[in-house]
Amino acid sequence: MQSVKTANMVKEIHRRFSISKEVENAILSVNREIFVPSGFSYMAYSLDALPMAADQWISSPLTVAKMTEYLKCNGADSVLEIGCGSGYQAAILSKIIRRVFSIERIDKLLLEARERIKLCNISNIHTKLDDGQNGWSAYAPFDRILFSASPMEIPNAIISQLNEGGILVAPIQTNNKQIITRWTKKNGCLENKEELESCAFVPVKNGLE
Repeated sequence: MQSVKTANMVKEIHRRFSISKEVENAILSVNREIFVPSGFSYMAYSLDALPMAADQWISSPLTVAKMTEYLKCNGADSVLEIGCGSGYQAAILSKIIRRVFSIERIDKLLLEARERIKLCNISNIHTKLDDGQNGWSAYAPFDRILFSASPMEIPNAIISQLNEGGILVAPIQTNNKQIITRWTKKNGCLENKEELESCAFVPVKNGLE
């Protein structure tokens, strides 16, 4: 039943946004129902964002598909995600990229995400509790970096942890709105800025909770 519901969800995603076979297969291989909050399983396969604890949200599967596609994962060996949340985005990335590193600042959310990832028998996701703006220097540099929350700007610590030629995608806050933006790192700087579409993510915050 889950596979049928997931397949129908993928069809709905395709109607709104064209995704590659690689991203489609990743979505089909992850049981989204495991990642939605208790009491919302009946909405697991809708294209809606759903509320979680600590005033956070699990992104719409459409948004997760878009962010994954925008990362241009082909050939990437490692990805850093800032804002683990429910763990669903990390789970999708784990089906495409060999090593996934995901940081969460809210302890309760991280513990729940770890349990969900364990239930899915996914072994290539590494998580830690920290302010995501610090990155994860022990495993840097990363081929891809994804913000799953909206920063005002990209911290230098994060830029320094992106591989030369690597891609960073973030829902950047600009003039009271958020724009999904993609950069490529060249000569130590973020260049080739592409503004892809408007969006709505929770903001990046400082410290732990």
